[in-house]
Amino acid sequence: MNLPDTATTDNTPLRVVAVDDEPLALELLVRTIKSVRPQAQIMAFAKPEKVMAYVRDNPVDVAFLDIQMRGLSGVELAEALRSQNPAVNLIFVTGYDQYTGDAMALHASGYILKPVNRAKIEKELSDLRYPRVPALLRVRCLGNFDVFAPNGQTLHFSRSKAKEAFAYLVYRSGAACTVRELAAVLFEDEPYDTKKCQYMQKILSSMMEALQQAGANGVVSKRYNNIAVNTELLDCDYYRLMKSDPEAMRSYNGEFMTQYSWAERETGALENFVQQKSQTPETGR
Repeated sequence: MNLPDTATTDNTPLRVVAVDDEPLALELLVRTIKSVRPQAQIMAFAKPEKVMAYVRDNPVDVAFLDIQMRGLSGVELAEALRSQNPAVNLIFVTGYDQYTGDAMALHASGYILKPVNRAKIEKELSDLRYPRVPALLRVRCLGNFDVFAPNGQTLHFSRSKAKEAFAYLVYRSGAACTVRELAAVLFEDEPYDTKKCQYMQKILSSMMEALQQAGANGVVSKRYNNIAVNTELLDCDYYRLMKSDPEAMRSYNGEFMTQYSWAERETGALENFVQQKSQTPETGR
């Protein structure tokens, strides 16, 4: 039984699966989750075997699992989900309290004794083991590089080199680099003299101004002469691709930051990565 949430106005809604082989218990669980998180995307399953097929192609943030089910138990399903996505929040829902040891062994986020109610659901969703950090920017790397605010508006960089500098920082995936190293990428073999150093400061100021106008100045951190992006504050298709996100894998068309010559070397590596992943047999239950 699938009960998708169609009323999702949040740009990054919480993605939830609810699993219980008792129809009435499942209906109550979904209805209660919906009352606590109206904008959540909820998929409900009465047959636990069908869950793994769904999560192979769809990211999931939280899984509410009944423990005692016919066929695949909630604990077995939790183990399979965790192997697929180590950061999924597992919340066990059960009428018995003897399974707390199993929940602790799996580092579950929560444990709810039936019957479920708003207070219990709210308590667990407010204290997730792997909380979601709202992305300040959406970044597209597969194809042309572009940056978007949460409202979908494209960020405007007053200098093209400022946008390129941000693109390179995104490409480094949180690894810091010096301003000199960044200049070597933006200007290739040109000498890094006093004039170039001053120009780089203008470029970085322009980049930070664009981020600040979008309320995302915290995306870039500078320490001494090092500069890096905070990847947790970015919704980036490149990062999702490297985590084998099914949607990102499907959207990859062999192009990566196409307007920048330095990005060409990554295109071949991505091509090999995608091919290897596509040839790996699926292991879900």
